[in-house]
Amino acid sequence: MAHRVSGMGRVIDRSKPLKFRFDGQEMTGYEGDTLAAALHANGRVVGGRSFKYHRPRGIMASGAEEPNALMGVGAATPAGPRFEPNQRATTTELFDGLEAISQNHWPSLETDVGALNAAVAEMAPVFSAGFYYKTFMKPKVAWKHVFEPFIRQAAGLGKAPEAEDPDSYEHFHAFCDVLVIGGGLAGLAAARAAAEAGADVLLVEQTAHWGGRALAETDIEIGGRQAADHAAAEVEALAAMPNLRMRRRTMGAGLYDHGWSLLYERLRDHQPGEPGPRHRLWKVRAKQIVVATGAIERPLTFACNDRPGVMLAAAVRDYVRLWGVCPGKRAVVVANNDDAYRTAIALHEAGAQVKAVLDTRSRADGALPAKVRALQIPVHEGHAIAKVEGSKTVEFVHHGRITKAGLIGDTARLAVDLVAMSGGWSPVVHLYSHCGGKLCWDEDGVMFRPAPERGAPTGAAGEVTTRCAGTANGHLGTAAMLADAAEAGRAAAAAAGFEARAAVMPSVSEPDEAPIRPHWMSPGLGKQRHGTKHFVDFQNDVSAADVMLAAREGYESVEHTKRYTTLGMATDQGKTSNINGLALLAEQLGVTIPEVGTTTFRPPYTPISLGAITGPAKGALFKPVRQTMMHAWHRENGADFEPVGDWERPYCYRRKGESREGAVRREVLNAREKVGLLDASTLGKILVKGPDAGRFLDRMYTNMMSTLKEGRCRYGLMCNENGFVFDDGVVVRLGPESFLCHTTTGGSERVHGHLEEWLQTEWWDL
Repeated sequence: MAHRVSGMGRVIDRSKPLKFRFDGQEMTGYEGDTLAAALHANGRVVGGRSFKYHRPRGIMASGAEEPNALMGVGAATPAGPRFEPNQRATTTELFDGLEAISQNHWPSLETDVGALNAAVAEMAPVFSAGFYYKTFMKPKVAWKHVFEPFIRQAAGLGKAPEAEDPDSYEHFHAFCDVLVIGGGLAGLAAARAAAEAGADVLLVEQTAHWGGRALAETDIEIGGRQAADHAAAEVEALAAMPNLRMRRRTMGAGLYDHGWSLLYERLRDHQPGEPGPRHRLWKVRAKQIVVATGAIERPLTFACNDRPGVMLAAAVRDYVRLWGVCPGKRAVVVANNDDAYRTAIALHEAGAQVKAVLDTRSRADGALPAKVRALQIPVHEGHAIAKVEGSKTVEFVHHGRITKAGLIGDTARLAVDLVAMSGGWSPVVHLYSHCGGKLCWDEDGVMFRPAPERGAPTGAAGEVTTRCAGTANGHLGTAAMLADAAEAGRAAAAAAGFEARAAVMPSVSEPDEAPIRPHWMSPGLGKQRHGTKHFVDFQNDVSAADVMLAAREGYESVEHTKRYTTLGMATDQGKTSNINGLALLAEQLGVTIPEVGTTTFRPPYTPISLGAITGPAKGALFKPVRQTMMHAWHRENGADFEPVGDWERPYCYRRKGESREGAVRREVLNAREKVGLLDASTLGKILVKGPDAGRFLDRMYTNMMSTLKEGRCRYGLMCNENGFVFDDGVVVRLGPESFLCHTTTGGSERVHGHLEEWLQTEWWDL
């Protein structure tokens, strides 16, 4: 593992080596590695092929924002084979025996026939934005037999598993006063403030480690300790609180109205074959929710910025400090902010040669740039990358000075194998947006941040139920982030009915950072003379040229542009692509970024497994067969059962040598001439309650139910929109505002859906 760095790797255990395979090749990692970190350690740069152009793609990020490294992951265990496609290598924890395969290529990752798409696209705009609306039109006869089969074959990335899933899954319902999503410094501070006020707190973190970005930073001190040590002390203190529950590997998947949230916990992905459920879907009802999900670093847009070896600067820092892996030997850092200078320092400490830092700002004179210069690393102010060279990995970069006319004049050429880029930070506002939280554009921070003054998620009484904290609220500095998070936790506890005092904040020491300056694309003005592909959305192969074309063709709404180009769609949901795409669209339309607005973020935040969605409802539990209290008696008396809705009911009682038809004839005659019994307990029973229950049922049945006296029953017919009989049954009035409606046994589910649809969409005011 030539790329391992001795003395580094905060989260790995070098005493516990693990064997795994990638595309059939055996490799070695350590306990605590992610699959992405282990691949980097073994020198594997190319991780797959892109969706549309089949260009080679490498690992770009270190967390859930990773757009490229989607792989099929499986293992052979005593319980049976396990396989799941489209798993992010950056969030897949390494385990002994892991089998990973790259996706979207044929016949192999190294030699992919689909790469012809990229070659054709370089010569002509065959696959430009909306190409599927403009092609495959003629001849019409070719659609069914040529075009459609080809498109269906090419669609998708991974392949669905073929073997039966041997694992179990479960659903879990929970209640708490305050739910805190995110276990970084902000989440820890918010949870502590709420718990100290006496609130019942649930704190969740999507990764295997508490502390967030604090684990990778060495120049930030909190209360006289390094940020990582402060986080460890906070975790220890929180774990001792009886009114606070903590769950790792648990992602906030979606937030909904009135404090209802969906959490996705991965229990056994890193321990396949161990007893217990693999995934758990939490359905949590909280009085208050604090979103402390941090921020995502943005990429920069330049020619061939998708080459394997082009990575986010903070991700490079993570691999060095958390997993002890240096992704390259010769690096260049390109950025528009001071934070990326930390990556240059980390690479230098790891023994890599940092050829230069290219800063798109005209001046770089803060504390971090000064520290980089002291390490004899060249800093080029007002410079950006014009183009990356290399076939399957980064080999050279061309850089030059930026002017108002764009990237002009002669460019210098650097031989590198790693590009660490940073275009600034975007608060993770996805969850806040799920439940209706509004955003505003922060010109100084060059970001969209939560704007509760414009509209915040509220409960039934109009009270605020969800608030963002720390970096997710737009506070990038550590001191401001901690103060904001503690206040969010205090406010949440107070809103939940507890007396919360203002927290005493620890001292914070961190380097001052100069303001960020936006740089959306190199070369400036969108000129394509340094290469044809400047990628904005890496997962969906959307380039800057695609966004510009959409604007020229009249797609001025960001939602229309999103669908026309597929920008920010699928599993990415705009994590790394959204702001860059909005900025380019705004520039083309001649408007500001806030005028363009944002697209709609959709849950889940990252994909969740179908097994978790299903939970225990599979096999015999998928739709459990219901049995009446008389079922045993029916069986003892020779009942021939039939399925009726969810129930098993006797069709007839066959005697020895008797056919089913003969048994039915005999029983019909017996009921007509003597006596018969009916067990009606299987009928559907739907309780309708409320002040307008009678009025509602008057509209649903053909006869009046509101005039029914208490304790009486009435037969009723229900018709569909076409006037056909839909169902029938007896309605019982239990009280002034309470009715019990009976339906046919097999129609209860259908009738319930019918009632809900009319109540929610037509007569919601009842």
